[in-house]
Amino acid sequence: MDKIKSLADLKKKREDLQANMSLRENSDSPDKVVQIKVAMSTCGIASGAKPVMDALIDACKDLNVKAIVSQTGCMGYCYAEPTVEVTKPGLEPMVFGYVTVEKAKDIVQKYILNNEILDGVIPQSYQSIDN
Repeated sequence: MDKIKSLADLKKKREDLQANMSLRENSDSPDKVVQIKVAMSTCGIASGAKPVMDALIDACKDLNVKAIVSQTGCMGYCYAEPTVEVTKPGLEPMVFGYVTVEKAKDIVQKYILNNEILDGVIPQSYQSIDN
């Protein structure tokens, strides 16, 4: 954590924290913005979900993506943690597994902004796939 040495440093820190909190909590109409949920149960946290969530928040802020980034409990994909669910307005949710910090940045840059499908998508019918 950087040391605060002046009033300007303190104001900058406050602005940064407020921007991060708005990405995590605030939205008057959540169905009109991108919703990003990071599984933060025990298995998710142990697999690195916290740095992934931080990377998603930073990427959304850096790329001016209007989104709500929040944490959720277990999504049932313990084998693929950390997992991230992205719901774009008007579309079905997309769940990504094995998300790293770099992949989190790609999710924002490539999937959210450019509609590219990335590796690691967990299909909705994952329980019905025959082996």
